Amino acid sequence: MTPAAPMLATRALTAHYGDFQALWGIDFEIAAGEVVAIIGANGAGKSTFLRALTGLNRAAPEMVRFEDAPIGGAAPHRVVRMGIAMVPEGRRLFPSLSVEENLLLGGEVGRDGPWNLEAVYALFPVLRERRRQPATTLSGGQQQIVAIGRALMGNPRLLLCDELSLGLAPVVVQEIYATMPRILSSGCAVVIVEQDIGQALRVADRVYCFQEGRVSLSGRPGDLTREHVKQAYFGI
Repeated sequence: MTPAAPMLATRALTAHYGDFQALWGIDFEIAAGEVVAIIGANGAGKSTFLRALTGLNRAAPEMVRFEDAPIGGAAPHRVVRMGIAMVPEGRRLFPSLSVEENLLLGGEVGRDGPWNLEAVYALFPVLRERRRQPATTLSGGQQQIVAIGRALMGNPRLLLCDELSLGLAPVVVQEIYATMPRILSSGCAVVIVEQDIGQALRVADRVYCFQEGRVSLSGRPGDLTREHVKQAYFGI
């Protein structure tokens, strides 16, 4: 069987913060319908990588290709309209807006697709119950699903989730991951930056490990031993 062409690919991707180089030649790809997890210690470059994909960190055009078009360095609002949405670390909800108003902001992108308020409420029924409530008064897990719902409202082709389970109780994490098949069935591919290595290996089709701004390991979870992951993660 011929491998699916990547929906998004990076080639020799670099990123800088001023004079500090944070990423060193990252080669990465994801195909339609895949879940790809990125693991690594704090400071490994995971969030910087997502920022480079979304235009928040500058990159040369050919370093990032989305649906076979060069998009490196494109303005973030253009990247969103192309079909890439991010669930940021820390959720970044608007505290002065209700749950529903936060969700509606995601729909301002104006992309056609299966996601609208009713679809998001069907995926996350608690949000319908709390739709008039200020978003930041919800529990941490509920705020996380507001952030996911807001991203889905833009009908992305590629959903980027930064530290999806950070600070959440295990039962809440399981509830969030239980929605992944429905998200994928809409035609979306998903990149997950995940601190929980076990969770990443359970849900991902493929895994990349970052260490000091470089890819130290990549492969399918079933092909990676605990020792492989330990060496790639800690460099020992």
